[in-house]
Amino acid sequence: MEVDHPDGSRTTVVSGDDWRLAEGPTRSNSLYAGETFDARLVPDGWTRPGFDDSGWRAARIQEAPAGRLRAQPHDPIEIVDTVRPAGIGELRPGVYVVDMGRTMAGWTRLTVRGAAEGDVVSLTYGEKLKEDGSVHAETGHVPGRFQTDEYICAGDDEEVWEPSFSYKGFRYVQITGLPARPSAGQVLGRLVHTPVEEVSSFACSEPFYEWLDGAMRRTVLNNLHGIPTDTPMYEKNGWTGDAQLGAPVMAYAFGVHRFLSKWLGDLADSQTGEGQLPVIVPSGGWGYGDLGPSPEWTTVYPFVVREMYRVYGDERAAREHWDTLVRYLDWELSRLRDGLAVTALGDYLPPGYGGNPPEDTRLTATAYLYRALLHTAEVGETLGEKGTADRYREAAGKLRDAFNAAFLGPEGHYRTAKDPGYRQTSNAVPLAFGMVPAGARATVVDSLVRDVEERGNHLNTGALGTSVLLRVLSAHGRPDVAHAVATRRTYPSWGYWHAQGADTMWEMWPADSRSRDHYFQGTVAQWLYENVAGLRPGDAGYATFVVRPDARTGVDWARTTIRTVRGPAGVSWSRIDGRLRLVVRVPVGAAAEVHVPADERSRVTVPTGARYLRTEPEFVIFQVPHGRWEFTGRA
Repeated sequence: MEVDHPDGSRTTVVSGDDWRLAEGPTRSNSLYAGETFDARLVPDGWTRPGFDDSGWRAARIQEAPAGRLRAQPHDPIEIVDTVRPAGIGELRPGVYVVDMGRTMAGWTRLTVRGAAEGDVVSLTYGEKLKEDGSVHAETGHVPGRFQTDEYICAGDDEEVWEPSFSYKGFRYVQITGLPARPSAGQVLGRLVHTPVEEVSSFACSEPFYEWLDGAMRRTVLNNLHGIPTDTPMYEKNGWTGDAQLGAPVMAYAFGVHRFLSKWLGDLADSQTGEGQLPVIVPSGGWGYGDLGPSPEWTTVYPFVVREMYRVYGDERAAREHWDTLVRYLDWELSRLRDGLAVTALGDYLPPGYGGNPPEDTRLTATAYLYRALLHTAEVGETLGEKGTADRYREAAGKLRDAFNAAFLGPEGHYRTAKDPGYRQTSNAVPLAFGMVPAGARATVVDSLVRDVEERGNHLNTGALGTSVLLRVLSAHGRPDVAHAVATRRTYPSWGYWHAQGADTMWEMWPADSRSRDHYFQGTVAQWLYENVAGLRPGDAGYATFVVRPDARTGVDWARTTIRTVRGPAGVSWSRIDGRLRLVVRVPVGAAAEVHVPADERSRVTVPTGARYLRTEPEFVIFQVPHGRWEFTGRA
């Protein structure tokens, strides 16, 4: 460290064997187990000049870490808010349960008054309560102590402490060892995550849709801790499939350019020499073997590279990662069996199954690899890598043909030999990814709608199918079915979670879901932005985008705005007495394709400067440049 003084002199501080060290008061720390802090061991005055360190031992010279030192490319994890408890109960004498009133990630700021020296205060964190009212803080992944902090008192009149080396996922905190019942001010919740700006808003006439949006945003933020995690309580891992499904919502709701740029670097760093990526990034060495290859997860790499260009116009990320991206996809192609991709995962956590789905998971694996090849071909064309782009388009075509030959049945829908019955994901995913032959689209859509309706308008999808189901229904003329699914209140549904008191998205559909802070089943928010409000990212940092409010069933008005790299973009629509008013805001340097709900052009009042493109069933389509545009029409 070099210190320049006002008089022009400089002091250089260099570490060496003349430095002194001593054990600190943090006796143990673990991301999973929590921390133990002994306040009796805090050295008095050690940060002030004149401190006597003669009792400290000399430092030893160590070998420098391997690798290349680089500046952290994204914001540090911070305390972003302080939460006052909603209630404090006494489970039994001396055992207190604090309800923070919301599901969150972080820790507790503890104030202890009147404790004796050596008293141990224990804080155990969890997202839910057991039947006896105690906090549930257990997991099969971490035996023994879990999500528990211990504070050993110094015996001062008032002591204030909060952990520094671990965070917890929780709503409830069970506290023992206090000399008296705590007040709300003594056990404050600290909301902790990587700070990202909220760049968009959503509102509509259906209150439950606004709840869905808020719950998903809270869940995403609780899982931003330097990497996109799967849950702040249990694994705290960077599962790649979770991030793939959640990335569009992350990028719409928050400014995650630096955050995702850093994680792309983690993906590249995790690649083996052969090109394989693990399903967890960063990886502690697992996620390669029994769990790989799993393209529904690891194709997050090309997907996020493509999203970085689509949302932010970031061509640099594509150039930086091109070689590793090609090596990864070539590795996936080398693993094909009978022309199909293989996986260890599939449509994870559908209703009735505790993990992998029952169907042949090659179906979703092949579909996701197909999409990844096309995304990478698009990136390659942008970069001038035409040869690789052409090769990947050809490979994608072969995958699609093998996919349809294997899974498109004579009944007119997709199925596998392992199916216990009709599988919604097996049909929604190929529709979403454009893999269905034109002649089969109608029967595939009809089969999907029929199954949803036969289930009482309930979904039957795991994380993969959930991310596309409602958008597929709306895109194929059945927004009424999508609305019915979105607003169910019985199992399995988001409304069922809400009825159980949820304020975030859960990992699993049942009420006893392991995690209550898991965003990969909450991707309904993408449908709210793109279909209910109707704003869909186009390309090159919103140089183009589409406005198409095609999910208006059950909604009288909706609006959304987003701060893009080019400026604010927005959509607002309302319907009164059968007449629809649509207002679109286009930023500088951008153009929007506006799909006005109407059955013919003569029914639309068109602002000067809007260019007519075509008429489709239920929509009249125009193109508009920068500015504010207002259309009215009668559908």
